[in-house]
Amino acid sequence: MSPYIILIISFSLLLGTSLTLVSNHWLMAWMGLEINTLAIIPMMTYPNNMRNTESAIKYFLMQATASMIIMFAIIYNAWMTNQWTLLQVSNEWAATLMTLALAMKLGLAPFHFWVPEVTQGIPLTSGMILLTWQKIAPTSILYQISPSLNMNLLVLLAVSSTLLGGWGGLNQTHLRKILAYSSIAHMGWMTVIMLINPSLTILNLLIYIAATLAIFLLLNLTSITKINALSNLWNKSTPMQLTLMIILLSLGGLPPLTGFMPKWLILQELIVYNNITTAMLLAFSALLNLFFYMRIIYTSTLTMFPSNNSSKFQWFHTSPKPTSLIPSMTIISAMLLPLSPLVINLT
Repeated sequence: MSPYIILIISFSLLLGTSLTLVSNHWLMAWMGLEINTLAIIPMMTYPNNMRNTESAIKYFLMQATASMIIMFAIIYNAWMTNQWTLLQVSNEWAATLMTLALAMKLGLAPFHFWVPEVTQGIPLTSGMILLTWQKIAPTSILYQISPSLNMNLLVLLAVSSTLLGGWGGLNQTHLRKILAYSSIAHMGWMTVIMLINPSLTILNLLIYIAATLAIFLLLNLTSITKINALSNLWNKSTPMQLTLMIILLSLGGLPPLTGFMPKWLILQELIVYNNITTAMLLAFSALLNLFFYMRIIYTSTLTMFPSNNSSKFQWFHTSPKPTSLIPSMTIISAMLLPLSPLVINLT
């Protein structure tokens, strides 16, 4: 792809998200979502093949449907309240439609079916952007209109996402699908606390983005897309293997890694507000996620699948050079648990 095209696409992604983040008018926020959607589609279809094209079409149809519902909710809310301000969603039906449309954009259950299929069919770089950067704009809108949302609907979407995200990743062998189901589960954790303590949603999103970026950068550097290929990673680079293991454990929420902090704080807030059943369901769903993270770690450290490929031997390999982003993202996603008292005071 031409550097000029990459520059235009990157600028469009940045512009779309920034426009949604800073706008106070519904039409401008909606325009930012549309710019984001249209900007990533050329990246999904490069290199051009049937699988990439199919995934891009699925993504476009789902996002276009969600955008149509958002526009209908915007117009209906403006008709009922005479307000185009982003924070003014006082109509109950408009707030419900907006919640469902944003759930479609974020991939929350039961609108999650497109996320694994699209992520599996596109390149690793596009999948990384899809599961990280593309979550920011819809989450920001959900964050801003959170006082107007229905608590029962959000909890239903969130608990369904965490359970289905954990259950769906159990029988997967492709790493991109596993990361897609991990994204669905993490979006459920962010959504469930949206009304109680929105600051924890932002904290969870930042830690999730840092960890997912590090994993995708590692996979892209080693060109690994399946679990059985991880058994050869120790031959290529032992530090990369250890880094991947630490990040996966952090995503699973094991102490003393950073990923434990948002889960701990979210469960604590739910218990304080007497949502004991919701907290228990989220804790059990975290075990499902942790199971398939541990399966990846077991495969990459303690097994080697049979193969006649002589490139498995270490002396045939040249160690890949990691980018500067990987160490910084690893530190953020794995070593910030001592900052928990500061985070508690801020929230």
